[in-house]
Amino acid sequence: MSGLILPYRNHTPRMGKDVFIAATATVIGDVEIGDRSNLWYSVVVRGDVQKIRIGADTNLQDGTIVHVTAPIYDTSIGSGVVVGHNAVIHACTLEDGSFVGMSATVMDEAVVESNAMVAAGALVTPRTRVKSGELWAGCPAKPLRDLTAEELAYIPELAQHYVDLAADYLAQG
Repeated sequence: MSGLILPYRNHTPRMGKDVFIAATATVIGDVEIGDRSNLWYSVVVRGDVQKIRIGADTNLQDGTIVHVTAPIYDTSIGSGVVVGHNAVIHACTLEDGSFVGMSATVMDEAVVESNAMVAAGALVTPRTRVKSGELWAGCPAKPLRDLTAEELAYIPELAQHYVDLAADYLAQG
């Protein structure tokens, strides 16, 4: 583990076992990260005015920003979640096994259910619920179609790929 880990207002980020935090990633404040999760280069997880919880085996790819809204909206990211490059995850819930594509934004009080997928570049507006088994796309995001069996199988495979890649980075020192 490396990166910039900063306390804020008596809250120091807490990490599970075998968490990979890239050298240029930043984690601040009331943040908990589960075992084997991985935060890649230029990721920012800022739990300064509310809490952020990230489950096990979750992947935040390069440039992702995770934040909250004071005083009542925290961010919850489950286990086995995949978040693509440059995504913005703001005061919302990503349930276990969900997927958020590159440069997508998920806003306050939105929920991305387990086995749901948000397409690259999509904007999930506040208080939207992305249903399990669906692909949502567009600005604002709308249901596009049901996910195929192959796409549903791909989410946990991709999450595991990043767990393995992070383990390799950790082994390299």
